[in-house]
Amino acid sequence: MPLTFDDLLARARSLAEHGGRAVLGLAGSPGAGKTTLAEHLVRALNGPGEPWVAHVPMDGFHLADVELDRLGLRDRKGAPETFDAAGYAALLRRLREEPDGDIVYAPGFERMLEQPVAGAIPVLPAVRLTVTEGNYLLLGTGAWSRVRPQLDEVWFCELDEGERVRRLVARHEEFGKNHEEALAWVLRSDQRNAELVAATRNRADLVVPWSALPRVATET
Repeated sequence: MPLTFDDLLARARSLAEHGGRAVLGLAGSPGAGKTTLAEHLVRALNGPGEPWVAHVPMDGFHLADVELDRLGLRDRKGAPETFDAAGYAALLRRLREEPDGDIVYAPGFERMLEQPVAGAIPVLPAVRLTVTEGNYLLLGTGAWSRVRPQLDEVWFCELDEGERVRRLVARHEEFGKNHEEALAWVLRSDQRNAELVAATRNRADLVVPWSALPRVATET
C-alpha cells in the first residue's frame, strides 16, 4: 500500500505517546520538500486546540555572512561546514530534556536577508513533539554526528530530481537571484550538497515520497 499523509500523522503522533518529549527529524536534499512536509504535519497534528507540536528548522544555525567571510566560505553557503552543527545538536538536546515550565528559544532564518535570527522561535512548555528539518540530519561526520542521537526518528523526503531542481531554482529566484544566477548556484553549490545528502538516505527510518503529502501541498 502506498504511504499516505494519514500514515505519517499516525506515526508522528505515536512518537509522543510515551509521555515525554520527542523530536522528529525530516532530512533530504535541498528543495526536496522538507519544510512543506514539516508545516503540514505541525498544522494537522495541532488542530484547533492548544499547540503541542512545534516546528524548529535547522536553518537558524546558518553561520552569519560576516563569519562566512572570515572563514572564506561565503561561496559555499549551505554546505555542512557553514552551519553551527554543535549548537544545533545542543538545542535538540534541550528540546528533549528542558524541564516543564521553561520556554526554549530557537533561532530562525530570514530568507529575505539570508541571515539567521536569534531567539525567533519559542518552543512552549506544552510542546510534546518538535519537528525539525534540514539537509544534514543523517550526516555522520564531525559535530553532525551529535545530531542523530537526539532524534527519535528521521524521515528522508524524496522528490523526482528534475522537479527538485526546478523548485530550487524557483526558490532562489523568489528571493532575489535572476534565472541564470539561480541555475548556476543550484548546479554548483546546491547540487554538491544534494549529492552528499542523498548518500545518507539509507540511514533514515522512513523514506517519504512527495506523493504522500496532501494534495494541496503538492500543488504549491
